[in-house]
Amino acid sequence: MMITKKALPRRTFLRGAGAALALPLLDAMVPAMTAWAATPANPVRRLGFVYMPMGANISQWTPAGTGGLGELSPSLRSLAPFVDQLTVLTNMELRNAYPGTHATSNAAFLSAATSKWTESSDYYLATTVDQIAAKQLGRDTRLPSLELAMDLLTTVGQCDNGYACVYQNNLSWSSPTTPLPAEAHPRVAFERLFGDGGTSAERRAELRKNASLLDWVGEDITRLQKRLGPGDRTKVTEYLDTVREVERRIQKAEAETADSRLPDLDRPVGVPASYADHARLMFDLQVLALQGDVTRVTTFQLARETSTRTYPEIGVSDPHHPLTHHGNNPEKLAKVAQINAFHVSLFAYFLEKLRSTRDGNGTLLDHSVYLYGSGMGNPDVHDHVNLPILVAGGGAGNLKGGRHIKYAEPTPLANLHLTLLDKVGVRLDKFADSKGKVKELLEPLSL
Repeated sequence: MMITKKALPRRTFLRGAGAALALPLLDAMVPAMTAWAATPANPVRRLGFVYMPMGANISQWTPAGTGGLGELSPSLRSLAPFVDQLTVLTNMELRNAYPGTHATSNAAFLSAATSKWTESSDYYLATTVDQIAAKQLGRDTRLPSLELAMDLLTTVGQCDNGYACVYQNNLSWSSPTTPLPAEAHPRVAFERLFGDGGTSAERRAELRKNASLLDWVGEDITRLQKRLGPGDRTKVTEYLDTVREVERRIQKAEAETADSRLPDLDRPVGVPASYADHARLMFDLQVLALQGDVTRVTTFQLARETSTRTYPEIGVSDPHHPLTHHGNNPEKLAKVAQINAFHVSLFAYFLEKLRSTRDGNGTLLDHSVYLYGSGMGNPDVHDHVNLPILVAGGGAGNLKGGRHIKYAEPTPLANLHLTLLDKVGVRLDKFADSKGKVKELLEPLSL
């Protein structure tokens, strides 16, 4: 019998006037006569980084014991549901981040490189690990990488001890002289991922129409659903429901801002007033981008170094940065730990979203690797040793969790970067000041 069924292309988009919406992986995208059971051997791999500023109260961060990851520390307890896909690494360092500044902490996190000391535009760093991955993983995606942040204010000039602000503003660099700006506005990020919003004036005009992205691609959706089987129709419906929900939340935040009687000229339209709501929305956008295979590489900055943000939702009214210069004051240390735990809980929200999103023969979490951490260890002294670092995800079957790796001597963070590149199929002999790979992540856990 001859099979002539034609598979739906993996890079299928729903298109409308000024909009394009990528689809998740569907059974209809698997070529006819290709057994779905064979595809998990080479699933799509994804790599991401989440940056936590200004180090941690490391005594509340570090789990007890080594080897198997038993009871989680207070700062990490929200990650308990994901312990089987979680590895904590203790005593990693960024030697090239010295002389010990906030600027170099941020800049070295993904580069493991020395920042050129300058206040001007002759800044110089290195290509960051996410961009090395993007050159390979991003070949088949619309966006090679996605850079997001939480802070809307991007300052220029000198920000920290003679270092240009560009080092604090940007985690990702596509070359030593090319920083990649991160987007913090959910509406702009959404339009970048799923549609061309045009200029600021055009975006506002579009908002006034109260139109949804899904309205633009409605005819394509109808045609597509007729071509799909019941299982794929359910997947597409669930995906589009998620898109609609993100749109609804963005529009709600815009409406709340527009209806406010208080003058607040600094708050752009569409940004939730609550930090947690804003962060969850930015995480949701990352899930959509991964689910639709718009990109396979992401970076997310939870706050800039030297951030004076307060966190009233968890009872911390003191600005973050001054708290980190704690002088071993127990009250300040406790509040730093509260902020650390709060940030980790938002990451846990993201991991749950990834785990609950089907992807081929598994979930997005199964097929992703995420590094969460900071470029600073003890913020009170601005050091770059004993960094708070953890890795989450299944790495498409290439990464085992449930462990605490504690080095006796400071070990380059670049070793971990090199290892994670290997886990997603990007082979390098060396990265920055690496001295090898994290052998524990290359072998099954044995207790």
